[in-house]
Amino acid sequence: MTKILVANRGEIAIRVMKTAQKMGIKTVAVYSTVDRNAPHVKFADEAVWIGESPSNQSYLLGSKIVEVAKSLNVDAIHPGYGFLSENAAFADEVRANGMIFIGPESKAIHMMGSKLAAKEAVKAYDIPMVPGIDEAITDTDKATKIAIEIGFPILIKASAGGGGKGMRVVEKAEDLESQMTRAISEATSAFGDGSVFIEKYVASPRHIEIQIMADSHGNTLYLFERECSIQRRHQKVVEEAPSSVLTPDLRKQMGEAAVKVAQACDYLGAGTVEFLLDENLNFYFLEMNTRLQVEHPVTELISGVDLVELQIRVARGEALSMKQADLKMKGHAMELRVYAEDPLNDFLPSVGHLDVYTLPKGDGIRVDNGFEQGMDVPIYYDPMLAKLITYGETREESIQLMIQAIDGYHVEGVSTTLPFGKFVMEHEAFRSGHFDTHFVKKYYDAEHLKVHQEQEAEVAAMIALQQYLKDQITLRLPN
Repeated sequence: MTKILVANRGEIAIRVMKTAQKMGIKTVAVYSTVDRNAPHVKFADEAVWIGESPSNQSYLLGSKIVEVAKSLNVDAIHPGYGFLSENAAFADEVRANGMIFIGPESKAIHMMGSKLAAKEAVKAYDIPMVPGIDEAITDTDKATKIAIEIGFPILIKASAGGGGKGMRVVEKAEDLESQMTRAISEATSAFGDGSVFIEKYVASPRHIEIQIMADSHGNTLYLFERECSIQRRHQKVVEEAPSSVLTPDLRKQMGEAAVKVAQACDYLGAGTVEFLLDENLNFYFLEMNTRLQVEHPVTELISGVDLVELQIRVARGEALSMKQADLKMKGHAMELRVYAEDPLNDFLPSVGHLDVYTLPKGDGIRVDNGFEQGMDVPIYYDPMLAKLITYGETREESIQLMIQAIDGYHVEGVSTTLPFGKFVMEHEAFRSGHFDTHFVKKYYDAEHLKVHQEQEAEVAAMIALQQYLKDQITLRLPN
């Protein structure tokens, strides 16, 4: 493997290219019109324009990307996350054209892409699942009967879903019909598939995921867990590794369950098995993501493993060089997704011009970044600017480092999730480890954050004024 095309943009494209360069592999970037001067384009050895700014005219054009790759004698394509990363047809097309797809076989992508198919696949492996029905349902009377059997509240979920779309919590029977109609409509609109299913709503869940890696020689490893319970709109904002609530025994049980899920679909490469953990530390299989996760850096830091390097090695047919017993956890890592969103206005996207954009630096601080000062944040894509990651010997140290790093990260021109990240890091529920996926609903108050920011600004202004007056006195002193 001498040349890789990265079918993505932003921070993940650069992240993959950095490892490829380290391995002596040439890189090709693809870009849309709005991304023509983006950092990932400048970072690559070669770069090719593939279409206009909307993703359906550029980054989602699988056949065009394959054509570009063939014309440049590319050996392999890395899809990153999002876009075409979980598109089974794209994986097949890459392989049909004589190139390596750095990811799983299309069978696994297809199977795990449907929550219902995934549940069916892992049934035989004795993996705990949330009580519910494992088939698509549209009949409200039947749904009501099932809901009464498993007990309210229940959760309606889109089979093809993700990101909270097509998902509804139903507290009582009389709301079921209207909520099902809305869920089906939303799922159809978002995924072209209106299939929904019902399961018991876990009231105070934590979202725990296990990183796995599998080669083509029958070896599958788990690289511990990530805690992903701090979410807004069912999407993650803060992640950490390890979780503050898992015992060594529970970690082993969940890791071994994740390996079974991977084996159920003959998995190859890097994947993530997601679980819900209830207040009694019972875990339930949720889904599998058949790609590299946004939050993979926290796993890399605590395990000392470059996951992208392992992806590439496994894709070119190598056996994993380590065994499960060789993997050890060391230290603690935090990640904040730095989105161009306004946490004072329901986290709505905040597009605009990056008038100021300077990154924090220091020991234990890592920034996986896709932007630079002077750029515009485009409206066409996910509004994530970067991932801010900190690493310390203890959880407390990584939290304090994160607060320090947030203070050293300067952005003007757009609103970001940086103040929200600081709010989380300073909140007692987070610091104590006693939190769940309802953290935002329970504790976050935009008005409180606004007042806090105003107070910080006043303090900064007073310090600046004092310094100014001090400087004036110094200037007036006679020699």
